[in-house]
Amino acid sequence: MSLHSSESGDAQARERLTELEIKASYAEDLLEQLNLMVYRQQQQIDALQRQLHELQQRQSAEPGSGAARNLRDELPPHY
Repeated sequence: MSLHSSESGDAQARERLTELEIKASYAEDLLEQLNLMVYRQQQQIDALQRQLHELQQRQSAEPGSGAARNLRDELPPHY
């Protein structure tokens, strides 16, 4: 192996290493963004679950809420 081919191989290895470091950096940034997105979505899910629970509590506390309403049995508002 000549000195020139060794230097060329080293340069290629350094270039490849730089490319891999750049890709790893982008992947790390993307992972952080996705983690933040998942965290925010979980917060939204938790808030929606609390709201749903509160609505269920209110509905069960209302008088006459035990009987399920069938909208087909009710008259439309124009009658």
